[in-house]
Amino acid sequence: MTSAASDPTFHRLLATHPNLHYDNKQGLMMDGTALAPLAEHYGTPSWVISADTLRQRAHNMQAAFKERGLSMGYHFAVKAQDHQACLNVLAQCGFGADVVSGGELKRALTAGMEARHIVFSGIGKTDDELTYAIQQNIGQINIESIEELTRINHLAETLQQRVRVAFRVNPDIDAQTHSKITTGRAEDKFGIAYNLIPALYRRTQQEMKGVELVGLAVHLGSQMLAEAPFRKGYERIAELVKTLRADGLSVTDIDCGGGLGIAYRGEDAPPPALWAKVIAETLGGLDVHLHIEPGRWLAAPAGVLLARVINVKEAARRFVIIDAGMNDLVRPAMYDSWHGILPLHAPPTDTLEERVDVVGPICESSDIFARQRTLPPLKKGDLIALLDAGAYGTVMSSTYNSRPFAAQIMISNGQEAVIRKRQTLDELLAQDVVPSWLARP
Repeated sequence: MTSAASDPTFHRLLATHPNLHYDNKQGLMMDGTALAPLAEHYGTPSWVISADTLRQRAHNMQAAFKERGLSMGYHFAVKAQDHQACLNVLAQCGFGADVVSGGELKRALTAGMEARHIVFSGIGKTDDELTYAIQQNIGQINIESIEELTRINHLAETLQQRVRVAFRVNPDIDAQTHSKITTGRAEDKFGIAYNLIPALYRRTQQEMKGVELVGLAVHLGSQMLAEAPFRKGYERIAELVKTLRADGLSVTDIDCGGGLGIAYRGEDAPPPALWAKVIAETLGGLDVHLHIEPGRWLAAPAGVLLARVINVKEAARRFVIIDAGMNDLVRPAMYDSWHGILPLHAPPTDTLEERVDVVGPICESSDIFARQRTLPPLKKGDLIALLDAGAYGTVMSSTYNSRPFAAQIMISNGQEAVIRKRQTLDELLAQDVVPSWLARP
């Protein structure tokens, strides 16, 4: 969260969010649905996700790769947004899933994503999770270590099955993103070291009967806004493919990972067309089937978090206190992430009116959504929207400070539906089991 001096104008913020606009009577609209009535009817805080935006962005991404003539497998990164309604929308668009747990795999399958279009990544897959994945005959497991390879081969042989796998390569490349979401450096916990791949690849294809090693996978990080890391990473993978093939080994698939960033601040963010261009120029001539794992780019702009101003506090700074907290949207506290903030009723102007800190009710100093943000005057009872909250929002929420989970509403073509009801305090407390042998007051 940087200073107001570098904040985008409201005009710029709206220009980079074509699914949002102001109506003179109804206020802030998202894909034709007024947000203020949703906040009034369902209460706050509430998440709103637009199936229309999700669908449109999925089609836009597919179109970018089709224009390059690339044969692609599209796998939505379920870690970004795991609600089955959202997964169902993407499944109807032809997307499979990239999952990192047995729970995400179960969600993807239940939502209608085909097992053959599911890729299982992640460094900590348990034997139970791997067994479940093998039994479901999913499309591919990305292997992160030699030890994991040995376990998967043993499990598959025990189940008398053969599972498709790829080696996740650690190319030792800095993704030029936040240090907590970069994954391709040598010191990061992900993937197999680049120099170990050739010998391990040969041994696997020649000796291991439980796995069918089809290729390589790479994922450099998240919220990447620069072209160079993508290009450098894919060039290293292309070199490795050529080395393996020169040794007589078969490489039929390359999983390019995800990481494409979005314009949270209205900045110039790379479009899918640029990502497709880089992949086409670096990997397109290798005669392989390519896979991508987009998450944030698809889901973030499709969601907003609605909140109400509880109080405005005058102190050393002017604090606008809202009823949403870091328990709902933890990204600003965890990553210093920037989210646009718009009032739901009157459209803001670009006139500098007041600088405020927008904060939540949680008893942590890090529960801050904006520092010294230039916003129109806000008072108790006013409604606001925190933008680009459709990815890494609900999936990272908690009940910290015993604050129940917020409601989730999906909108589409003028329709609305609660897709997760607001948790009540009774439901929250019902999770606790007090042993019978404890003394009661």
